Amino acid sequence: MLLFNEALSALGVIELPLQWKKFTWSNKQLPPLLERLDWFFTYVEWTTIFPETFVSTLTMETSDHVPCLITASTNIPKGKIFRFENYLMEHEHFFNVVPHAWSLPLPQLDMAKLITEKFKNVRRVIRAWQSHLSSLKANISNVKLIITFMGLLEEFRDLTLEEWNFRKILDEKLISLLQ
Repeated sequence: MLLFNEALSALGVIELPLQWKKFTWSNKQLPPLLERLDWFFTYVEWTTIFPETFVSTLTMETSDHVPCLITASTNIPKGKIFRFENYLMEHEHFFNVVPHAWSLPLPQLDMAKLITEKFKNVRRVIRAWQSHLSSLKANISNVKLIITFMGLLEEFRDLTLEEWNFRKILDEKLISLLQ
């Protein structure tokens, strides 16, 4: 360990602090064995250029390892991007919404422009329709939040059998939502 610390010092790297959790691994047993297995390093030059760099923990979902996210913030604005989600095709009204959007009348004679406008219409209509649906992203986020809470609770005390079973149900629900 002394040689490792000397190597880090010789390289001039510094540790990025881990936010929100003390541990990054659990054996997922009762009582849990919790360990910190992950450490994150960077150069001083990086932290000078990106002073808002930090490491946060994400929700331990299906693995025994807590995923970690390194964030380096920027002030560059982002445009609103349309992303088609595959789960939309499983919705009962999907195959009514798309043909409707495709068949909307357009005042274009040029076939290339016409097909471009049709795709824009489909995107616009799907985006509007999607805004009225239960948000998959929000559902996943809510389940992850509760799983995170259960993980934090487990760091301070053993979970009761009911809490343990509840977390198992949440894990299964999360896998279902992610699929």
